[in-house]
Amino acid sequence: MLTEKEKREAKQLDRESYNVSLYDQPPNEDIKLEEFEKYALDRVRLLTAIENALSSGKKPEELQELIKEKTKSLKLEPKSIADEVSHYALRLAFCRTESLRRQFLTSEVQLFKARFREMKGADKAKFIEHELDYNSMDSKEFEKLKDELMDVLCQARSTGPRGKDREQWMMSEHKRSKYYKVKFENVYQLVKMRDVLVKKGFAYVHESAVDAIVMTEFRAKLSKNLGLAAKRWNAFVESDERARLVPVINSLRTKELGRSDYGSDNANGGPSGTGIVLNKELQRLAEESFPLCAKNLFKAVKHEHHLRHEGRRQLQLYLKGIGLPLEEALVFFKTEFTKKPGCNNEKFEKDYAYGVRHSYGKEGKRVDYTPHSCMKCIAANPSKGEYHGCPFKTFSEEALGAALSQMKIEPSKVTDIVKKAKNKHYQLACSDVFEAVHGGEFIEGGLHHPNQYYEQSRKVLNPKTNEDSDGKEKQAVPTPPQQKEEQTAAAAAAPKVVAA
Repeated sequence: MLTEKEKREAKQLDRESYNVSLYDQPPNEDIKLEEFEKYALDRVRLLTAIENALSSGKKPEELQELIKEKTKSLKLEPKSIADEVSHYALRLAFCRTESLRRQFLTSEVQLFKARFREMKGADKAKFIEHELDYNSMDSKEFEKLKDELMDVLCQARSTGPRGKDREQWMMSEHKRSKYYKVKFENVYQLVKMRDVLVKKGFAYVHESAVDAIVMTEFRAKLSKNLGLAAKRWNAFVESDERARLVPVINSLRTKELGRSDYGSDNANGGPSGTGIVLNKELQRLAEESFPLCAKNLFKAVKHEHHLRHEGRRQLQLYLKGIGLPLEEALVFFKTEFTKKPGCNNEKFEKDYAYGVRHSYGKEGKRVDYTPHSCMKCIAANPSKGEYHGCPFKTFSEEALGAALSQMKIEPSKVTDIVKKAKNKHYQLACSDVFEAVHGGEFIEGGLHHPNQYYEQSRKVLNPKTNEDSDGKEKQAVPTPPQQKEEQTAAAAAAPKVVAA
């Protein structure tokens, strides 16, 4: 019988054999600020490579190999001090907004998944039992359910045992030690796919499908910890580390992974200074530079003179991100909505104006809501009569082809784009649309955000008139005096960011 101390020591030895970490214990070593920043920047490069690979539609085995090579070249071996420190550094850098948290979470889960798949079966079993506290089935329960478990296992695999091979396959795969009993909500995707047996609120998961348990747990833990990091940043870090750590953390957001989240700054000057957008310019800009998701919403509101909540939200935040001020947004939506019979000025002010102001952070909790990223649009599942989400996912092949043809894209390219969308390479399909309508110009590093599409489009279409000597686009319209004073005051109050 092992003592508690011996159990802890044995568990620690097992942990050292794992190739992954749940990052539930922050590193406590002393580290120089220069090393801290170097490790963090290396992880930014690694996560950026992962995000670009996902956007370009790389296959799982290609992504696995890419992560392996990048990890080795950047010296971010699993569970090393560089790996641990860089993870926690980027937690602080990307915890401040929902968009950044989602971006960081997606790439980190892919990194964790690749490392977990590299582990041997015995180490995986130890990890699940010791870190997640999931245990194998007991013998009585297994004997009672083994026939049902076998049926599910055979059904879940495209090639199951047949005839004489059944007993031999059963001995190798269908053992009690190969099943884990977990709460069914922890593996809802497996339940949805009918790849597990569910009894009395528990799912019985075979080790061949165990990756789903671990990924769900890791995502849930990291998502929760990112929320806690945001609270601690606001409560302690930002004030206590203003002069030392805060400038380094803020600078990380401007690196490769830290692409603009197109928040409130853009409503005061457009992405990368593309200028304030006025109501009268929207029709032209929609035709020239809106991605298909924004075109679809803009066309719907022009035709229907109404959008349901999710559609209104997505379009409001997108327009905010391209530089449409609040006053102009209110005019736009009021003009369109009041064209619909039964909606007068009073009804608009009562039912819809609050939502526009809320999107701009002027109502409710006054949060700086950011425009929907490509991943958030893709995750949406609009019902009939709704227009939000990603058209490359939601449109039928015929509807998508017709929409692309209206954008004057060559038939052969339309066929290729529709094929990519059918194969679920939505961002890659959208990137091809950009290239087709911009004379072969492409978005370097891949497409990640509808507002990024707009920003890059304006740069391509106005390379001379919108660029100054530093290569930055000028404002198309002068900033109003009152707004200019507010920007100046905000800039003076903000902490100075030291370049990395």
